[in-house]
Amino acid sequence: MVESATRLFMAQGYAGTGLKQILDEGDAPRGSLYFHFPGGKEELAAAVVERHAEHFAEQMQVALEASPDAVAAVRAVIAQLAQMVEGDAGVGCPVSVVALEMADRSPVLQKATHQTFTRWASLLSAALVEEGTPKAEAARRARALLCAVEGALVLARPAGDAGPLRDVASVVPDLLGR
Repeated sequence: MVESATRLFMAQGYAGTGLKQILDEGDAPRGSLYFHFPGGKEELAAAVVERHAEHFAEQMQVALEASPDAVAAVRAVIAQLAQMVEGDAGVGCPVSVVALEMADRSPVLQKATHQTFTRWASLLSAALVEEGTPKAEAARRARALLCAVEGALVLARPAGDAGPLRDVASVVPDLLGR
């Protein structure tokens, strides 16, 4: 159900996706939704956010551990995102979709999306601090980079073109103060 909801939220948004559609797409019996997600669609969306939060955090952590510095790690992650966009024009960030539609309507989803974006920025910020950037400056630069990447995904998705991601990759040293 989480995978089905992720795909459907990306394709038609949170509000445009019905529970029946999610169940049909995932070949799940109707009763299973409320068994696994007693809070219904909102709780399912929080699970989508949590799953994507964990996946992207792992991807970023692997890149940080495998790369000589934060610039190389970020560029590696952006390159992976670009490959995904080129392979499927529907690729984007389900966290952004949920945040844009529901943050002002659902305290649960506002909290989940805020925590996710904060977690992602904190990973990069910590790496920048390890490289000598002052803590407040590292946090500011990490947030700016996250904004740039999320914005690039928004621009890349309808065009099915990874160009915006490549543009961000080209200015990563500037954004990170390197």
